[in-house]
Amino acid sequence: MPPHRVLRVESTVADRFEAGRARLASLAYRLLGSAADAEDIVQEAYLRWHAADRERIEVPEAWLAKVVTNLCLDRLRSAPVRRERAAGTWLPEPLLDGDPMLGPADTFEQRESVSLAILTLMERLSPVERAAYVLHEVFSYPHSEIAGILDISESASQQHVHRSRRRVAAARRGGGEADPASARKVLDEFLAAASSGRTERLVALLTDDAIAVSDGAGLVKKLLRFETPARIASMMRTAFKPTPAKRRLAGGSPTIHVGRVNGWPAVLAVLEGRVVGAVAFQVSDGKVAALHGFAAAERLARLTAMWPRHEPDAPAIDQW
Repeated sequence: MPPHRVLRVESTVADRFEAGRARLASLAYRLLGSAADAEDIVQEAYLRWHAADRERIEVPEAWLAKVVTNLCLDRLRSAPVRRERAAGTWLPEPLLDGDPMLGPADTFEQRESVSLAILTLMERLSPVERAAYVLHEVFSYPHSEIAGILDISESASQQHVHRSRRRVAAARRGGGEADPASARKVLDEFLAAASSGRTERLVALLTDDAIAVSDGAGLVKKLLRFETPARIASMMRTAFKPTPAKRRLAGGSPTIHVGRVNGWPAVLAVLEGRVVGAVAFQVSDGKVAALHGFAAAERLARLTAMWPRHEPDAPAIDQW
């Protein structure tokens, strides 16, 4: 084959894959809860696509969805991943709103599926239940296609989706999706109270059953969890109070921005273009129902990579 013909074929192969890369990445992210792992999976799928006998592939999009889904299932079933997640150290990797890896966001189910609460809940589902739920509820695959992707029967697919849907509904906190403007108002009030040390106001802004989870900046073996408004308020007051030790850990004095992470309003600490901390807030009925805190560098890599493409508002706090 002439060199120019080889190059044209290679370009066509790559272009066909790249056209669906974002969709494949958003599928992998929902299944794994990790942007870094999702990128690895998509790259492996590309290598398999490149090496495949593509003339025998009738529907490339379906073939690639099956490859990505099953690579994700293999990873979820692997011993290292099971040990990590069983050890109580796992949290989803947060993504800035607008990140293409978040994928489709036209329906409530699509938006909810990348919320930090649902990504965490997915850990309680079996890998197959998780895949069936995401394929059906988010990407609108019919049960007949899900059966082919997962090598199960259509009735098994229906059962997996039904069970998963029921568990997701039972775990929902509050009254559903919060209006972004209202959620931002609650976050602004919360940030003002935390910055000023007004514990009573913080307690008033929390639901009675509020929870807070933090990765402890990766300095602790297990996640930190707080479950009463008083404890959460005390923790947040302490967290937002700058100290020399915290500034040393961050590498300086970051600016504090308000944005959105995985569909939730969030506070982000940014230092010299690096996101060094993030707290995402689940707002329900005018109050904060859950908080997820991130400061471990490996969980902030994607936020940092996407930050230069982001157009943030003016800092809420110029120098922390």
